[in-house]
Amino acid sequence: MKQGGWLAAMPAAAAAPLGAERKLYESIGVKPVINARGTFTIITGSQSLPEVKQAMEEASRHYVHLDELMEGVGRRIAEITGAPWAIVTNGCSAALTHFTAAAIAGFNPERMQRLPDLTGLKNEVVIPAHSRNQYDHAIRMLGVKVVEVREGRELEAALGPRTALVYLLAGPRNTGALGTKAVAAVAQQRGIPVLVDAAAEVLTIPNVHLTQGATAVAYSGGKCIRGPQAAGLLLGEKKLLEAAWLNSAPHHAFGRSMKVGKEEIMGMLAAVEAWPKRDHGREWKMWEARLGLIAQRLSGVGGVKTELRQPSADLSNRTPLLRVEWDRSRIGLSGAQMAKLMLDTEPRVVVANPGAQSVNIVAYMMMDGEEKIVGEKLYRLLSAPPAMAGEGGETEAGVNVSGVWTVKLGFALGEAEHQVVFEQSGAVLKGTHRGEFDQGNLSGTVMGDRVHFRSVLPTIGSRLVFEFTGQAKGATIRGSVGLGEYGTVGFVAERHKYA
Repeated sequence: MKQGGWLAAMPAAAAAPLGAERKLYESIGVKPVINARGTFTIITGSQSLPEVKQAMEEASRHYVHLDELMEGVGRRIAEITGAPWAIVTNGCSAALTHFTAAAIAGFNPERMQRLPDLTGLKNEVVIPAHSRNQYDHAIRMLGVKVVEVREGRELEAALGPRTALVYLLAGPRNTGALGTKAVAAVAQQRGIPVLVDAAAEVLTIPNVHLTQGATAVAYSGGKCIRGPQAAGLLLGEKKLLEAAWLNSAPHHAFGRSMKVGKEEIMGMLAAVEAWPKRDHGREWKMWEARLGLIAQRLSGVGGVKTELRQPSADLSNRTPLLRVEWDRSRIGLSGAQMAKLMLDTEPRVVVANPGAQSVNIVAYMMMDGEEKIVGEKLYRLLSAPPAMAGEGGETEAGVNVSGVWTVKLGFALGEAEHQVVFEQSGAVLKGTHRGEFDQGNLSGTVMGDRVHFRSVLPTIGSRLVFEFTGQAKGATIRGSVGLGEYGTVGFVAERHKYA
């Protein structure tokens, strides 16, 4: 790829021996995975571009004043993107936090030192209900009160002298009376900034969100843009972004813990420099070709069908994907079991969206040649599916667990007491699950004395999923509960004794 500007003058980074990166991880007992899922932080996002690696290596060799560095980088990124200004942050979540701090404290160091004590300061953030998500924790950590609005007519009443900003999550639901364009028109009249979270989106030039009236827009650096994994990008109004930088490290303010280093700053600049020069059409054809090769490898497997699916108009994680679906009567694996087999056996592969009898394959974070490995492994597992532990046992309930149960969860540190209420019809369970603070519905099965149920508890801006598997004996059920990204813990449930 041809480079211009400061990148052209940089020496080429030394090429690492093939497999050296894998050996680096394996030396500490960590086995790398092939990413067939997408830009998820839990599997380290994306592969940074070669020029990003090169920039980070060069940046590590010199000392600079960070304020001067951010001034220069902000100006250059603004030139490339057409945005008024830019700063690089320690991830997209840090961008949300720093902008919130700036909207509350501005450049005032006395106010900065008080955060998150908001006494006497603006302390409200307006968020449309459709924009609530687990990432708005980055805003709530400032101690603000979230004011939810569900209809356009509620917006004006929600905006007041205590409102620090309006937060919107980019995506297909960010339209209409509570979309960026409409919200910005109302908020601007009152001098209230509007922040758009576009973490996983492709970078648009000119920026679609700023064009619609947003004050600032935040991106993840380590997703579609393929910058450093521990970097984010904030584009928008210059004074507020300068205040956001002042509220972050290296300055002694609320954002001090979210430090971005010179290596990430220059790596992010390199990624933005590269963005308009990349042949995005060619990349798209390459992803489709990789998926096509996988589909071709699976074409002769009985009971298996594949479908290449194109994305909607949404800009987030914009990529084609391959849906691989099979006949459960011929191939006795669920999507979850297939995903587990793909991950737990060598070569390790992480797939996307396991369904009842399907998985999705995403190619845009694969490296050259990995599509052949993924296709071959899927072929092997679907051609001769292994028997899974626990399969082929009882098909009818051997116990009745109807009623109220007290459930004790034993975490590695601490414990919690929950309550579940089961309604059982044959082998089918339904009911409710009440946690320490939240409550949701459950559904599951009883096979012999084995009890399995799943519950979803809505929580602040998100939801928590619990997967219980246990064995019933008398008035006790013992087993484990999967908490997704939070691990697996043991549980003991005791049937409620009525007087």
